[in-house]
Amino acid sequence: MKIFVTGANGQLGHDVINEAGKRGYQTVGTGTKPQYSGIDDGSFVTTAPYLSLDITNKKAVQDSITAFHPDVIVHCAAWTAVDDAEDAENKDRVFSINAGGSRNIAEAANLVGAKLIYISTDYVFDGSGTRPWEADDKCYAPLNIYGQSKLAGESAVRELTEKYFIVRIAWAFGLSGNNFVKTMLRVRKTRAAVRVVSDQIGTPTYTRDLARLLIDMAETEKYGTYHATNSEEKPNSYISWFDFTREIYRQAGLSTEVIPVTTAEYGQSKAKRPLNSRLDKQKMEKEGFSPLPCWKDALHRYLLETGEISE
Repeated sequence: MKIFVTGANGQLGHDVINEAGKRGYQTVGTGTKPQYSGIDDGSFVTTAPYLSLDITNKKAVQDSITAFHPDVIVHCAAWTAVDDAEDAENKDRVFSINAGGSRNIAEAANLVGAKLIYISTDYVFDGSGTRPWEADDKCYAPLNIYGQSKLAGESAVRELTEKYFIVRIAWAFGLSGNNFVKTMLRVRKTRAAVRVVSDQIGTPTYTRDLARLLIDMAETEKYGTYHATNSEEKPNSYISWFDFTREIYRQAGLSTEVIPVTTAEYGQSKAKRPLNSRLDKQKMEKEGFSPLPCWKDALHRYLLETGEISE
């Protein structure tokens, strides 16, 4: 199987390339940087070829994909700076990447008959209520530019190809790039206490675990829309960012005080964020895909792999 990965320099793209390589698949990674910045995590170092590619350039996308002629495209590339997306000067660029770029990828996938895996987000919903969002819910109402642009990308994928997997995730963290865990470990070096929101509820997604699932999906034809985050410790025991932070510091052996605040009290975000980021993952399991491990286990492995803790 031949796999084409966009966003190879990001957290998820990096892990997808490595997971595909472990299984012996021919893979090419793409991104806007001139060179792939893979990480040697001690288990595998990717040797996949890398192409510099701007997904907003329709001709470049079609030329690259038709030349490689993949069986599967895993589309990880996206504008993910949620607050920066709210700036007026960035809005067109955000939509150009997340909506227009995804349209270009979907058209090229259809052209070569490739399966397409599109990574989306809980931000396509408005975060109201407490009921976990189901994969086939249609009550879309994104609160911010990022969510609107990712929803537009979903629409393009559904419109332009039938062989698609739309996989919504939340609270991603991985070895490559920036993430919440890295931020919390960094800020505690200069602060005795940190304020963290306690009314945004969901579960994290470790990109290494997600990458395994995505390649599992690529090996099937069980197309559709799915939700995929790491599992709760107990059924429906979703957590807040405050809970997540306390567990980060507990596992890292740190005594930093964590102070719970509401989103309104925190008040530092340009973008409105959903309070309810609970994602129901039952559809994924009903289709025979293995659930991602518990988020606490995922965090433990991440901290080991980054050298923050030792066995």
